[in-house]
Amino acid sequence: MRVNVTRACRRHTLRPFTGTLFPRRTYAFEAPSGAVFKVFNSRAKWLQKERSAANPDLSRQADYLKDEVAMRVCERLLDIKRQFPRVLDLGANSCNIARALTRENPDPEPSTPTSPPLATKISELIAAESSSALLYRDADRPFNNELNLTRHVLSDDESLPFEPNSFDMVLSSLSLHWINDLPGVLTQINSVLKPDSPFIGAMLGGDTLFELRTSLQLAEQERRGGISPHVSPLADVRDVGGLLGKAGFQMLTVDVEDIVVDYPDTFALMQDLQAMGEGNAVLGREMGAIGRDILLANEAIYRALHGNEDGSLPATFRIIHMIGWKEGGNQPKPLKRGSGEVSLKDILEQK
Repeated sequence: MRVNVTRACRRHTLRPFTGTLFPRRTYAFEAPSGAVFKVFNSRAKWLQKERSAANPDLSRQADYLKDEVAMRVCERLLDIKRQFPRVLDLGANSCNIARALTRENPDPEPSTPTSPPLATKISELIAAESSSALLYRDADRPFNNELNLTRHVLSDDESLPFEPNSFDMVLSSLSLHWINDLPGVLTQINSVLKPDSPFIGAMLGGDTLFELRTSLQLAEQERRGGISPHVSPLADVRDVGGLLGKAGFQMLTVDVEDIVVDYPDTFALMQDLQAMGEGNAVLGREMGAIGRDILLANEAIYRALHGNEDGSLPATFRIIHMIGWKEGGNQPKPLKRGSGEVSLKDILEQK
């Protein structure tokens, strides 16, 4: 599948990728509540988003990934046959979900009849984001007039200032991977949802940008005799289901897809990551720009290990999609353990 983007030299393709290349950011589910182990510098991440929005034209050109993932998040609403009076878009970035909700004929199946915009299913959308500049970047664009959109600037990405049981759905697209206390935020999301209401989200995870990780590590090892973190650690899909369950969600669905973007060189990739506001924000990272000698070595190693036959360089973004429902009285529930009337062992022995 190919998706057109605004810059002709780059294209999206979905390609299968399996395997484990790097240590994961893991979570101790049984740890007692208290101090949160911080991985990311929240202030640095806020500054990156503010600087991204300071150049609106460049920021919009680099929105292709966030726009694409937002569309795929919203497509999951096609399978939910209900209206949503009040919806929260948590970590709204530049309101990518709002744009996706207003696009014409959102159903990706060409054989289906034309569908109305998904915005018709939502009475009010609250877009919450800590970066005011990014949140209001496109406040004058036409999509603002096609749905009832309210922007809310968060003082803290990890504290939701909303009343319990106040939303009919929570959406989140490509923002949760920067949260330090992901278990705590998922619990808060569950709290603000009304009973029997869904949370639908997507975040970067797993081996995202594994090509850049490997080439930078090898380049630094060669030129400096050691490595420093330049790509942030991300949660694995195996963690996400457990975190949703611990947060109290029911009827869980977690799946993974890879979006591979081809770039002309590593410098274009890094420029776009900066324009997206997706630069490295790990606490204790080495400050300042990466040395020119390391960048040149990285370019050569990246091409040798991962380059395409046409000279372009692929970058893999692994997207973890998740759906969880807050517990409600009318939800289907599994039968109690031991209540089955047929033994699976007997069935298997008959074959």
